[in-house]
Amino acid sequence: MKKVIKIILAVGVLAIFVWTIVFLYKKSEKKPVVYKTKSPFKTNILKKTVATGSVVPRKEIEIKPQVSGIIQKVYVLPGQQIRKGDKIARIKIIPNMVQLNEAESRLEKARINFKNAEREKNRQEKLFKDGIIPDADYQKLLLSFSNTKAELNAAENNLYLIKEGVTKKSGKATNTVIRSTIEGMVLSVPVKEGYSVIESNTFNAGTTIAIVADMGDMIFQGKVDETEVGKIKTGMKLLLSIGAIEKEKFEAKLKYISPKGTKENGAIQFEIKADVKLKESQFIRAGYSANADIVLDRRDSVLAIEESLLIFKNDSTFVEIEISPQKFERKLIKTGLSDGINIEVLSGLTKKDKIKVIQAISENKK
Repeated sequence: MKKVIKIILAVGVLAIFVWTIVFLYKKSEKKPVVYKTKSPFKTNILKKTVATGSVVPRKEIEIKPQVSGIIQKVYVLPGQQIRKGDKIARIKIIPNMVQLNEAESRLEKARINFKNAEREKNRQEKLFKDGIIPDADYQKLLLSFSNTKAELNAAENNLYLIKEGVTKKSGKATNTVIRSTIEGMVLSVPVKEGYSVIESNTFNAGTTIAIVADMGDMIFQGKVDETEVGKIKTGMKLLLSIGAIEKEKFEAKLKYISPKGTKENGAIQFEIKADVKLKESQFIRAGYSANADIVLDRRDSVLAIEESLLIFKNDSTFVEIEISPQKFERKLIKTGLSDGINIEVLSGLTKKDKIKVIQAISENKK
């Protein structure tokens, strides 16, 4: 009995040993590699460069006063649509004390001269009617009287102008009411009632009362690196991606390339401008950041493959075509335009071909 048990144990140990050897052998065997395949497809190939910038109005006007003073009334708010000539603000003039004193002195002198001239005219007029003085002397007297009257009117208007910013003869016309010079939207009103403002003149840009822009005429204003500026030209189409407006592209047309670059962060940048094509009744806020894809070249509805499927050898380009299940043959093809992901196939492939999926490799001639 003991002998039988020993034989059974020995057989069991041997069986376990054999099973272990077979298991380890199978586990160490390499599984056959199964390659995935991809087929050519029809698509549009775009070769492009990217410019960064923002969308701004073509016409953005700063409205400035022609007189200095205090803002008495503001008639508009940011975002309001206004027409050319609409009121923006009214200014109360604070006259210069030196100018005011000189104007008052001038008016007083003009009044005195006018009274004297009027008395002399009345006296000489009676003598002229009696035939005592000749007509020539009387005409000189009338001319002198007219001059003193004109000086009085001028002095009165000058004083009124200094105080009110308008002459008596001008009627409703006044430069104390600031009006819009264009039709558009009010982008900002940097002043409030009670603010002091300075007039625009030769020596001073003046205080900005409001900024008005035509929001229906927008442009893309951006910059292109010096390595790309030689590849673009006016008239090219742009595709704008605006950060604040997701899932929508805007068309634009390149209109301007700066002839001079500026150095920014160690690189030379060239300014570009492009007309933005807006859809009907579409509104874009001024200053939205945007990226412009400038299409350098394009192919529409062409046969293409993923560029990662290519094999390069010397100056030739190949792919591996499946000729039977998991058996591949290298085939020479001719390629065209690439966008960095997909590449145009000019010859050598059809849509039915199945291409071995491998990482792109480069082989040198041995």
